[in-house]
Amino acid sequence: RRNLALEKPHSFDSASGIGVSGDVGGQRVLLGNNLLMEQAHIDVGPLRDDAEKLRTEGASVMHLAVDGRLAGLLAVSDPIKASTPEAVRALRAAGIHIVMATGDGWTTARAIAARLGIDEFVGEVKPQDKVAIVSKLQMQGHRVAMAGDGINDAPALARADVGIAMGTGTDVAM
Repeated sequence: RRNLALEKPHSFDSASGIGVSGDVGGQRVLLGNNLLMEQAHIDVGPLRDDAEKLRTEGASVMHLAVDGRLAGLLAVSDPIKASTPEAVRALRAAGIHIVMATGDGWTTARAIAARLGIDEFVGEVKPQDKVAIVSKLQMQGHRVAMAGDGINDAPALARADVGIAMGTGTDVAM
């Protein structure tokens, strides 16, 4: 709306599940989670309280760093569909055990799980971790249905006994 001129990145790298980096306007820019910042030796302490408050509200928080210094936060959240709490209750009433595995941080995962009444959840899950979770449940004798919507979910969707690709997801997941 402000007609800002945005520079195109000269390089771009995506670290699956943790963030992205690139060179923009002669500056090194990183956008990602705590692990990405830790790997780049960037101190997130100055905005830790703000980030944690956003997470307790159910938002996923990404840190923005420019030239090795923390520059800000970006918080995003997916609204919970109105039908989801009832769907979770119905699944539980049918004897189905629900496990939520998400790439979101633990605090965000805890907030969403609490809203939905999900007792078992795992946060900060990488794509390969989702496959391991599905495999572990199968080795314990469970039949596993996995629902997902992104490219990071595709391997676990394929490994599950039943893969449910959400209609709004990526082509790879579907």
